[in-house]
Amino acid sequence: MTKPFDRPRRLRSTPAMRRLVAETSLEPRHLVLPMFVADGIDEPKPISSMPGVVQHTRESLRRAAGEAAAAGVGGVMLFGVPAAADKDAVGTAGTDPDGILNAALRDLRTDLGDSTVIMADTCLDEFTDHGHCGVLRDDGVVDNDATLERYAEMAVVQARSGAHVVGPSGMMDAQVGVIRAALDGAGFSETAILAYTAKYSSAFYGPFREAVGSSLQGDRKTYQQDPANLRESMRELALDLAEGADMVMVKPAMSYLDVLRRVADEADVPVAAYQISGEYAMITAAAERGWIDRDKAILESLLGIRRAGADIVLTYWAHEVATALH
Repeated sequence: MTKPFDRPRRLRSTPAMRRLVAETSLEPRHLVLPMFVADGIDEPKPISSMPGVVQHTRESLRRAAGEAAAAGVGGVMLFGVPAAADKDAVGTAGTDPDGILNAALRDLRTDLGDSTVIMADTCLDEFTDHGHCGVLRDDGVVDNDATLERYAEMAVVQARSGAHVVGPSGMMDAQVGVIRAALDGAGFSETAILAYTAKYSSAFYGPFREAVGSSLQGDRKTYQQDPANLRESMRELALDLAEGADMVMVKPAMSYLDVLRRVADEADVPVAAYQISGEYAMITAAAERGWIDRDKAILESLLGIRRAGADIVLTYWAHEVATALH
C-alpha cells in the first residue's frame, strides 16, 4: 500500500491503551441495589427464579445493606413483602408506620445514616390483595385519582421512616406532582423523587412477582406503557419534569435502550435505568448452563446501560460488581 490509511486498532493495542481511551466507565457509585424485606420469615428466603437473591429478614437486610454500603454502592432500593394476611384492597400495610417496609427503612436509616442513599418503592402492588398498583374501581380498573391519595400518604410515611428518595412506580397520571406537594406539605422538602418515567408493561417482570409474593390478577396494561411506544415516554418525561421529579427512570433496561438514550438526551436531571429481574434471570440461567461467561456478561450488560445514557443503574448485581470494581 502506498498511502496511509486510518488504523483505529492503534487505540486497542494494549489493556492500558484501551483503559485510557474508554468512553464509558462503570463505578460503584453508579449502582443501586434493589432489596426485598419480608414479614413473617425467620431466615432469608431464596427466590427460586433469581438464584442468589433472597427475601431478607429485617436483621439479614441490615447486614446485607451495610455490606453493600461498605462496598461503595450508590444506594439501595427497598421493597417490602407483607404477610399475606396483611394484604387488603387498598394496601394498608404499605402506609402502616410499623409495616415491614417502613420498619425496615427506619432500621437502615439508623444503621447507615447518610452514608448511602436509601430509596423506597412507593407503590401499592406488594400490599394489595389484588396485586395492582392502586385502588380499584367497582369495574376492576385502577382508579387513578384515588390511588394518588394513597401514594401521597405512602410517600410521607416513607420519608418519615428515613427514605432519602421515594420511587413512585405505579405509572399513575400526576403521581410526581401529588407526591411532591404532599412531601413539601409535611415538611419533607429535601426528600427526593425518583420518577418511574417510562415503565413498560414487560414480559420480563416474572421473577420479580415471585420476589414480592405478588397477588396480581389480570395485567397492568391500562397504566404501564405499551412496549411499542417511544414518543409516549417523551410525553411522560416532560410531565414528570414539570411536576418536580428530581431523577427519572426507564424500566426495564435491556429492551428499552433506545428509550433510555432519548430520555438521557432530553432530561436535565439524573437518569436511571432498572436492570430488572428477568434480565438478571436470563443471564444467570445461561451462565449456569455454561452458554455464556457470567462475569463478563454482567459487566457488558451494565456498560451497555451506562453507554445508553444511564447515570444510575439499579441492578441485583450492584454489591457484587461494586466489590469487583474496587
